[in-house]
Amino acid sequence: MTRPLDGITVVSIEHAIAAPFCTRQLADLGARVVKIERPGSGDFARAYDSRTKGLASHFVWVNRSKESLTLDLKQPEAMQVLADLLARADVLVQNLAPGAAERMGLGYAQLSEKHPRLVVCDISGYGNDGPYRDKKAYDLLIQSEAGLLSVTGTPEEPSKAGISIADIAAGMYAYSSILAALLQRQRTGRGSHVDVAMLEALGEWMGFPMYYAYEGAEPPPRSGAAHATIYPYGPFAAGDGKTVMLGLQNEREWKIFCDKVLLQPGLATDPRFESNARRNEHRQALQQIILQVFGQLTAGQVMERLEAAQIANAHVNGVGDLWRHPQLLARGRVAEVESPAGPIAALLPPGVHSGFDYRMDAIPAVGEHTEAILRELGRDAKAVARLRGSGAC
Repeated sequence: MTRPLDGITVVSIEHAIAAPFCTRQLADLGARVVKIERPGSGDFARAYDSRTKGLASHFVWVNRSKESLTLDLKQPEAMQVLADLLARADVLVQNLAPGAAERMGLGYAQLSEKHPRLVVCDISGYGNDGPYRDKKAYDLLIQSEAGLLSVTGTPEEPSKAGISIADIAAGMYAYSSILAALLQRQRTGRGSHVDVAMLEALGEWMGFPMYYAYEGAEPPPRSGAAHATIYPYGPFAAGDGKTVMLGLQNEREWKIFCDKVLLQPGLATDPRFESNARRNEHRQALQQIILQVFGQLTAGQVMERLEAAQIANAHVNGVGDLWRHPQLLARGRVAEVESPAGPIAALLPPGVHSGFDYRMDAIPAVGEHTEAILRELGRDAKAVARLRGSGAC
């Protein structure tokens, strides 16, 4: 089957998570992604840990289906290789330090004169201008700047998200923005510049609490794993020590919950709990009632009552449980990819398409494709040996 991005070439000067996550998704759709890495060590994310058959968990996740080309971009010969590669490319993605791409001659204004059809995507913490442009930006720092920590955690202590959510948000918006730029190029014949800031990406995801606290209103409280403003909505312990996650969305479900799950239909009209606002106000009292009922049941029995009442519920799984999740297995969403350490399990990208299959190729070793790409760009054996001898690749 033809994939949507077959024939598209992406060159990425990338490291860590945001840019690699963006380009891996482009590769999923068929794009050829040439990943530029440092000679020898490669992307520093390769050394984050060794938890996946000796490979780094972050790197395994976001780097399948790519070609690794090692170049020391401080050397003129290496920059010439990159220039030759960009002449054939459709997209350049980079998440270098702010201003570094321009100093290397890789800014959009510089490149678009030579390559008017090229889409250039810059990913940074705060964007290409403004007073924060040169400020260092890591995922946790952006979570803090974007206000995520103010709404995540317990009433006593804020907590970061357990995953690199700011990097992921930036990677997602870079991915969708590049797709939009390629669609626009089909109409106009010209490439364009995409400037993605981690702060703005995560800021978009903070829309609900920002509007909830609009014009100085009280912000949503930190409430652990429970919903900050809807109740009951969150984790509740059962009598066997296990936890059940449940969520109510409206007054009809509240009445059914009281009748079919708590077996206390009169509770639905208790003045303390007659609306979500009242339940939220008196959540501690309601929590004690729920825990008293659930404490007499196993988690399985609680979920049976919730299912019978058609109240939304979920298991509280650990991360390892996801590989064995019966729904993912039933839908065939767990596949394998090759790697320098052998076959590794991988989740297929979200979205089942009738018209194509996702590309699920190997995770590359550092510089695995260097010689092949250099030969493709016209370097003969002597030129390749000279580049290697000088440390340029």
